[in-house]
Order: sequence, then structure tokens, then C-alpha cells
Amino acid sequence: MQPKDTSSRIPQRERLIVALDVPDALAAQALVSELGDAVEFYKIGLELAMSGSYFELLAWLLRRNKRVFADLKFYDVPATVAAAVRQIRDRGATFLTVHGDRAIMEAAAEQKGETLRVLAVTVLTSLDKADLEQMGIHDDVRTVVLNRARLATASGCDGVIASGHEADALRAALGTGPLIVTPGIRPAENRTQDDQKRIVTPAGAIRRGADYLVVGRPIRGAPSPRAAAEAIQAEIAAALAE
Repeated sequence: MQPKDTSSRIPQRERLIVALDVPDALAAQALVSELGDAVEFYKIGLELAMSGSYFELLAWLLRRNKRVFADLKFYDVPATVAAAVRQIRDRGATFLTVHGDRAIMEAAAEQKGETLRVLAVTVLTSLDKADLEQMGIHDDVRTVVLNRARLATASGCDGVIASGHEADALRAALGTGPLIVTPGIRPAENRTQDDQKRIVTPAGAIRRGADYLVVGRPIRGAPSPRAAAEAIQAEIAAALAE
């Protein structure tokens, strides 16, 4: 399996992004404190955005030298998306997500500033071909992901959100420049049924060319979240060393 040129410019310990999909800032802070130096990068998304303390939590993470992925998946008319990106671009987040429509991606890319990186959602990892068919999309998942990824890079996005199932094809098609951030990560011993359909192991995603792995439930729900995070960090390091 060849496509593993995940760039050496990314510190290995930052490749694991833990999803803080918890109800409030207190729960998020407790998990971050428990994980300590095992995790350097965190995703804060819609659940916390509705809690009323989103930007306070973002600032709290930055004060602890953590990096932040603002997973807000903007999807609205381009002018509104552009205005929203202007509001968040100087808050210190590293990544921001938008949905993969050309006008939306272009609007976000134009307003992202110097430090914020815009990532386009291709196909959610909770969707499969049957779900796309229900939406009237008759191409297979990989074709849809590749088409949207090419459009994202042409629109000025810095990378894409995509399953590990498509990471190898994306890396082959896009080269080593655009970032590939991969959710739907499940360690081999943690394949419980949930809403994620297109899942891969941490090592599998890295071998296929993913740059960053987003992991939530396998860490949050573990008897020892820190031990679970360290195990995934070790698996990432081993895959990179192959």
C-alpha cells in the first residue's frame, strides 16, 4: 500500500485530533485535563457551539497551548459564510470546516486570513452509497469525494475532510499539498456499531495518506481516555515509521 506521503511538516503528536463532542465547556475541560500532554489538538463542533461558551473554551484551549479545529461545517449563502469566516478567523483556530459547494468554499477561502485553514467536507462518514442515492446522487462514494476534493482545491481550500476509505485515492489525485483530515477512526478492538459507516483504523488511515485523524468516542468512552489516546498515538507513530 503505497500512498503514505503524509507530510513530515506535521508534528507526529499533532496528527491526533480529539473530538470534544460533549455537552458543555466543563465536560470538555475535564477531558482535556485528563488527557494532558497525550493530546495536542482538539475539535470543537456544533454541540459545544450551542452550549453558549464556545469561544471561551476555544480561548481556554489556546492558553494551554492546544490547537483547535473549529468544526462548524458552514453551509449558507456565500455572503453569510464569508461574514462568519471573518468573525472566526482571528480567534486562533487552526482549522475551520465548510461544506463542499463551490461558491461557499470560494467565499470562505477569500476570507480565511493568514493563519486559518479552510477544510471542505466531502461526504460525511455517516453516509454510504445508499444514503447518496436517497439524495439523488447516483455516483459511488469515492467518485463524489474525489470530485468534491478537486473542486475544493480549485476553490482555494487548504484540504478536505474525508474517510480513510478514500484517502489513498485523494492522495494519488491531489498530491501531497492539500491536507486530508479523516474522521470515522476506530481502533481494531473498538468496532462497536454507531452512526459511522465508513470507518478505518488509525494505522490504516495513515498508511492511505491521511494527515490528521479525528477520534472521539473510542477515547471519550474508554475506561482510561488517556491510555486510549496514547495507544492511538503509538499506532500513528508506528504507521509513519513503516
